[in-house]
Amino acid sequence: MIVTSTGIVNGIIEDKYGKHGSQFNENGMPTYSLPLKIEDAPEGTKSFALVLEDKDAFPVTGGFSWIHWTAANITRNELLENESQTATDFVQGANSCMSIQGGRQSRALSSFYGGMAPPNAPHIYEMHVYALNTLLELDNGFYYNELYRQMEGHILDQVTIKGAYRD
Repeated sequence: MIVTSTGIVNGIIEDKYGKHGSQFNENGMPTYSLPLKIEDAPEGTKSFALVLEDKDAFPVTGGFSWIHWTAANITRNELLENESQTATDFVQGANSCMSIQGGRQSRALSSFYGGMAPPNAPHIYEMHVYALNTLLELDNGFYYNELYRQMEGHILDQVTIKGAYRD
């Protein structure tokens, strides 16, 4: 399986997908989501799931990686930029903006892409994409752990792409 994003150029995530962009929610969190293209999915793939994670947040948050976006039941091979805000054909889970460090943003408002905003230095972001042999029984606002529990035993392939975003 091959996963690419035109929003990551030479290992750098373009400004518009994070705090240096121009689209934010009512709490000031970046919402303009990265595009994604999936090619050569394994035979038997019924859906895709994704997790956008920032492990470099660990020292800033006091001990955990930051989850920027989770989505599941994606049944097409391409997501256009900013589709987190407009698409209705897949479900999206809650991101880390619900946490104390994230300002306890509501679950509903946190169930979209929450873009990059590294506070201390450039961070490396990982987009994990999973090819699954099923659709998952998840609703919008699902939790990260629910995604992983339901994916267990259904992952046909997994690819991680990375990009850096400036502080």
